[in-house]
Amino acid sequence: MTASQIPNTAEELRGAGLRVTAARVALLETVRKGDHLGVEAIASAVRDRVGHISLQAVYEALHALTGVGLIRRIEPAGSPARFEGRVGDNHHHIVCRSCGAVADVACAVGEAPCLTASDDHGFSVDEAEVIYWGLCPDCSIARSS
Repeated sequence: MTASQIPNTAEELRGAGLRVTAARVALLETVRKGDHLGVEAIASAVRDRVGHISLQAVYEALHALTGVGLIRRIEPAGSPARFEGRVGDNHHHIVCRSCGAVADVACAVGEAPCLTASDDHGFSVDEAEVIYWGLCPDCSIARSS
């Protein structure tokens, strides 16, 4: 794809059937540049770019962007929801039990779903969500000290 063929954020929103607003553009770009950001961090970054935006409006925009597949929501057990711009592939996550850091992990199998349920109960399975748990390097060092 040449630079002129790469859609800009506003075109992506339109293409997904969403209304283009400064807040949605800022939010989508913030999530894509961030690293598994929580709602508060996203709201703060969007406010820095466009001024006041309510937390409710941020939640609504996140819901809309997730619904059309422009961003992905992950919610590790015991953690608040986080959002990422990496979509359309079959990757998983690793989460630090101590500090909550999250990192992407490529799927060992590659295609979705990467796991086969022992009993699918008649469901048509199209995705398996895998979260690995452990200690990040910093927390491992701190714990061993």
